[in-house]
Amino acid sequence: MTDSLILKSASVGPWPMNAYALICPETKQSVLIDPGADPDTLAAMLNDTTPIAILLTHAHFDHVDALDEMKERLNVPVYLHPADSHMGVEADEWFADGDAFTVGQHTLQIIHTPGHTHGMVTLMLPDHRAIVGDTVFQGGPGKTWAPHYFAVTMETMRNIVFQWPDETECFPGHGPSFRIGDERPAFEAFLEREHPANLRGDVSWDM
Repeated sequence: MTDSLILKSASVGPWPMNAYALICPETKQSVLIDPGADPDTLAAMLNDTTPIAILLTHAHFDHVDALDEMKERLNVPVYLHPADSHMGVEADEWFADGDAFTVGQHTLQIIHTPGHTHGMVTLMLPDHRAIVGDTVFQGGPGKTWAPHYFAVTMETMRNIVFQWPDETECFPGHGPSFRIGDERPAFEAFLEREHPANLRGDVSWDM
């Protein structure tokens, strides 16, 4: 049985945001995820590995501000969901829901989790670790800018995110990691309450 993918993270940029690296312990192949800032810090996560791609959970500027420099340094293709292609980020390859992406001896599942952006994706590791970008955070969903997008987010929460097993550990674009099972009671309580039809913005499960 192979070891699990090595997951490294770095808090970068002024906000800050979480950039990630995944490394296959057997082959030393690696991918960089969401290069938001601080290229030297990002490169350090990849030391002694062979990078094969840059994967973007979505195209917001705080997640891609160091993309051009990291692509030049690493000389690898950039992957993004096409629904975020209008946001000015150039990708070499396009994600689709249900795609598999192989890193050495391990395979990630690409899950389309729209709401915060049209093209938001989650990268699901084989051992129930999930790199969720700004899909969901500890305490609530990713920010939305209009009621329609919040409605899309809630569809994603009901039909995708909270269908994952309780032991799924989520690694978001900002803030700490968390388990789906620990968030489930607050999410279910949120669903039971009445909310304004125009709800949007920064929403928490305790509203």
